[in-house]
Amino acid sequence: MKKNLFRFVLLVGLLAGINWLASTFFFRLDLTEDKRYSISDASKQLLNELDKDITINVYLTGEFPAGFERLESATRETLEEFKTYSNGHLFINYSDPTEATSEEQRQKQYLNLVDRGLTPTNVFANENGKRTEKIIFPGAIVQADTLSVPVQLLKGNKASTPEEQLNQSYEGVEFQMASAIRLLASPQRKKVGFIVSHTKISPARLSDLLASVQQHYDVFLDMNNPESYDGLDALLVMKPDSAFSEDEKFKLDQYVTGGGKAIFFVDGARVDSVSLEGNYAQPLDLNLNDLFFRWGARVNTNLVKDLNCAEILLNIGNVGDKPEIRPMPWRFFPLLNNFGRHSVTRNINAVYTRFLSTIDTVGGNANIKKTPLLLTSAYTQTVNAPALVGYNEARRQPEPSQYKGGVKIAGILLEGTFTSLFQNRILTDDPRFKKFRSQGSAGKVIICSDGDLIVNDFDYKRNAPLPLGYDRVTKQTYGNKDFVMNALDFMTDANGLITARSKEIQIRALDKIRIQENRKFWQSINLLVPLLLIGVFGGLRYFFRIRKFG
Repeated sequence: MKKNLFRFVLLVGLLAGINWLASTFFFRLDLTEDKRYSISDASKQLLNELDKDITINVYLTGEFPAGFERLESATRETLEEFKTYSNGHLFINYSDPTEATSEEQRQKQYLNLVDRGLTPTNVFANENGKRTEKIIFPGAIVQADTLSVPVQLLKGNKASTPEEQLNQSYEGVEFQMASAIRLLASPQRKKVGFIVSHTKISPARLSDLLASVQQHYDVFLDMNNPESYDGLDALLVMKPDSAFSEDEKFKLDQYVTGGGKAIFFVDGARVDSVSLEGNYAQPLDLNLNDLFFRWGARVNTNLVKDLNCAEILLNIGNVGDKPEIRPMPWRFFPLLNNFGRHSVTRNINAVYTRFLSTIDTVGGNANIKKTPLLLTSAYTQTVNAPALVGYNEARRQPEPSQYKGGVKIAGILLEGTFTSLFQNRILTDDPRFKKFRSQGSAGKVIICSDGDLIVNDFDYKRNAPLPLGYDRVTKQTYGNKDFVMNALDFMTDANGLITARSKEIQIRALDKIRIQENRKFWQSINLLVPLLLIGVFGGLRYFFRIRKFG
């Protein structure tokens, strides 16, 4: 009796000790190969530093096909991990917008979510030969006080298979949620400058990007011609079409040399419409060539023709007395669906470009790391400016043998310690000499060789801008905005939150044909084996009891 009592007291003491250790020393162990249940250190820091309550209302809940159930599970797992590190400041609610007392009430719920920034998705599924359709909202609303941010969870490259898109969305849950929380929790907003004084593009055609950036950053336009760009966290040069003066180039040079972050959206060739038959391309000199060369890149004065391209509406003839308008592949509008391995471009949709030029890497500066971000397909051809770009090009069937130019760089990231272009050129009696930096802190530069990448179309019938990256022909929105916003995040994110985009989850797909063929067999195994194991266990237990007690 005393021996049993001692064992009982020892067990209680051991359990109490384990409980005390667990409450004192916090740790979590993720044993999965791809660390799917872990979040980045930057996300943990963000959550640990929360000083206000944040509520996340998730609308991806209910009965879904298997792929969406996986995305729902990933969202729940990620948010539970978030909640663990939030010191009680994070609250999570789940609701199914399809549940309503009446169809009218359901439609009101749908419209409310659309007005708040969420996009619905139609889900089709075949279950036992029966086709079903359901509207879902794969998103969430993150709210703090009176401010709210919509989070679209269904993301990814639309050229991928549905399974791959869902997996890409799964990989992006942490970054999407953490970015929304950071936007609401951070009292200080980063400062982003836009150089628009060198472009003739109307503000309406830059409005979608400007509005998106303003949601996350304080925006400054260069209308007042500042003495320097110091104090800005990032600088965007927006499709310039006139040359920069030496003084303006000096300010760009000193900003980057001093550790600044700059993104250039520039053209290598100017394309002007000359007639209904086509356009004329001529070299565009922005007086930035020597600056880019010093940094280690060169934007060429050419145009890329790519077999992976967008379409334009073209009059290919007449049917009776009416013109026949058809969408035709326009190889001067490459679709960039080839990306460098970097968190900026991971899992984004293809990027829509118009009259793209190529970028070469030059120089041997060991202090500068060069990472291609945007790349063409391997089936390319280049046309050197000046050149006539005729619309008849779209009517002709291309010869694949003529498109062997290989992969071309269209966007490149330069990182490191930059040396000033004006080194040994600024004299001591120059007023700029006192603040001159020949070499400074580590900076970052992204150069994209298409200014139209950040230009949105405009719907003149509705008098409203169209989304950035929207293609009128296919009615599809490409990944232009995601690319620019990710690039800005990377440039201004001192804590490295964008590293959460690097998470990679392997798809371990099942063989659907074998599943269909062996469906009955595996259903029988799942049903009978547990019953058999219970029967064997019960039989053994009965046998040993009879043997022990006779």
